[in-house]
Order: sequence, then structure tokens, then C-alpha cells
Amino acid sequence: MTMTPDAAAAFAETFGRLVSGVEQVLLGKTHVIRLAFTALFSEGHLLLEDVPGTGKTSLARAMAQSVDGTSSRVQFTPDLLPGDITGVSVYDQRSGAFEFHRGPVFANVVLADEINRASPKTQSALLEVMEEGQITIDGITHVLDQPFMVIATQNPVEQAGTYRLPEAQLDRFIMRASIGYPDHASTLRILEGADQRAHDVVVPPVVSATTIIEMASAVRTVHVDPSINDYISRIAQATRHAQEVRLGVSVRGALALLRSAKTLAAANGRHYVVPDDVKSLAESVLAHRLILDPEAEFDGVSASNVISQLLIETPPPSDRLAV
Repeated sequence: MTMTPDAAAAFAETFGRLVSGVEQVLLGKTHVIRLAFTALFSEGHLLLEDVPGTGKTSLARAMAQSVDGTSSRVQFTPDLLPGDITGVSVYDQRSGAFEFHRGPVFANVVLADEINRASPKTQSALLEVMEEGQITIDGITHVLDQPFMVIATQNPVEQAGTYRLPEAQLDRFIMRASIGYPDHASTLRILEGADQRAHDVVVPPVVSATTIIEMASAVRTVHVDPSINDYISRIAQATRHAQEVRLGVSVRGALALLRSAKTLAAANGRHYVVPDDVKSLAESVLAHRLILDPEAEFDGVSASNVISQLLIETPPPSDRLAV
């Protein structure tokens, strides 16, 4: 069963209200907020590569409030252990049994701040949770709260004392984005409200967590024409043959682009995907999955440049795609 036009219109209306609510906290950042909710409804996770003080924590908290869910924040440091994230079993002398104490990962929206400062072992613990959606400790499986989304951040400027995320782990994030500094008008609005801390701003819930799960399920039924699948496949193949690229986009990356395009189509009130949905998300979904040739990096070529050029060289389908 595919999504109907009426269902797509209802989805877009709710999506818009969610974005507007979070924008009360993160002023002037509509595009990033839309990307974050696109990742949420695509049942993926978001990597924010940004400098400190741009509102990453506020974004995670506001998103959780808007879906009437829970949020948690983990500050990653070199001495952080896997159990500090997932939780540990503690022996209770009164009952004579081990009790599981849930870690901060048991929340609807988890902010993993400066993920590249933790050891690879701790990074892997979080990334395994992201992939599995559950935790097994002492032989007992604990299912995570739903919906579940990780917003991980890393500082691209200061690299001292950091552990770079391996490319195979970067591939676990459905997209990468950057909040960036606010524009002049938004900065003025922030300064005018300086007497009120961002932590004090409460975003009213728009929908329940259960509704988010239902909406994410509905996204899977958005119609995708075979020519769109062909277009995504050709883009992925083009990254593998690009001269500047040492390792191109995996099948997981192509699937991530398809899932995100479905969500964006519904967010725009359509029950079918068009090539522009794919093109507008290609950089955010694919760029962090590329491994560039060292000589190309030395020449100043970026993964975003490569994706932009490949989109120009890869012709989109021209047939009418509405159903």
C-alpha cells in the first residue's frame, strides 16, 4: 500500500509544525532543522560537524520536546567507558541479584557531544547501539526506547586529543550537516533575548512519540518510480569511478539516500519521489561516505565538491513521475 495524496498533505503539515516549534530555539536554521527531522523520520542518525556554541545541544533537546519524548546528553571524553553510555549491571545486596542501571542511551534523542574525543572502543559501543536498536548486557537484551535517534557532534577545528571516526563508522550516520553561525538578523534576536537561557525555553509537544513511529512507518510507503532507483544507483556508481575518489558510496549509502528522499517528498506534501528530492539531499547523505584520494585532498578538493560535480554529470530521469 502506497501513501495517498491526503496522507502526504497531513504528513507535511505535521512536519512543518515540528520544524516551526524547534525554530523557536534554533533561530534562522530552518534548513538544518528540516534535515534533522528528515533523519528522524528516515529512522537514521545525524552527524553534526560544527564548532562549539552553535546550538547543537539546544537542537537535540528541542526535538525531543517537540515529539513529547526524552533526551539525554553524553559528553565524550578520552576516559569515557562503554558502560557509561549503555548502562551497567550492579549487584544489589538486599535482593542478592544484579540490577541493570540504564545508561543515557535510553532516550528518544541522544546527543553524543564531541564523539571523536572518546576512544574507538567507546565509539563502537554507541555505533553498535545505533545499528542494532538494542543492547545486550550479561546475556540479557534491552530494547531501546522508540523513536530513537543519535545526534553526534564533532569539532572540525580542534583535533588535539581526538580519535577520528573510521569511514566504516561514518557510514552508520544517515547524513552529516553543519548548523553554522546565525545570520545578522538571527544574532540580533538572540542578543535581545539574552536574559532568557536556551535551557529555559520549552518547546510545546506537537505530536506523541507513538505518532512519530507511525509517521516513520508511513514514509516507507512513499511511491518510488524505477527511474528514481536507477538515478540513485547511477549516482552511487559515479562516486566509485570518480578520479578524485579512492572509495565511493556503498549500498548502505544508496539506501540512505532513497529513504531520505522518501521522507523529503512526504515533508513537501508529495506521495512520490522526484529527482529534486534526491539532488537536494545528495551532499548531506553521501559526502561523508567518500574517501578521497590524498592528492585530491592536497589540491583542495572536498567530498562536497565531488558530489556537486557528479550531480551535474549524472542526468536525472526526465519522465513524469507522479502517480
